[in-house]
Amino acid sequence: MLNHSIGDGYQQLVELAPVAPFGTVGPRPVVRTCRAHPLRPGVVEASACVGTGEQVRAMAFRLEQGPDLRWRCAAVELDTSPARPTAS
Repeated sequence: MLNHSIGDGYQQLVELAPVAPFGTVGPRPVVRTCRAHPLRPGVVEASACVGTGEQVRAMAFRLEQGPDLRWRCAAVELDTSPARPTAS
């Protein structure tokens, strides 16, 4: 997913990778629900519930469309990661 991220999203993914709850051991992760909230053209905030066996985790992310029309992750949070202050 790092190849599909930009700015803060890239750094957040790097920090989450070692502690991510969806490792390669155990049941395969499955997206149980996913919701998208368009903020403006080219920007979407989304949330998902991902299950691995009996465990369900929450994930939130922001997608931004670049000039090449490809979508990239600009921010990501898991239910285990602390909230980051947002710039006003």
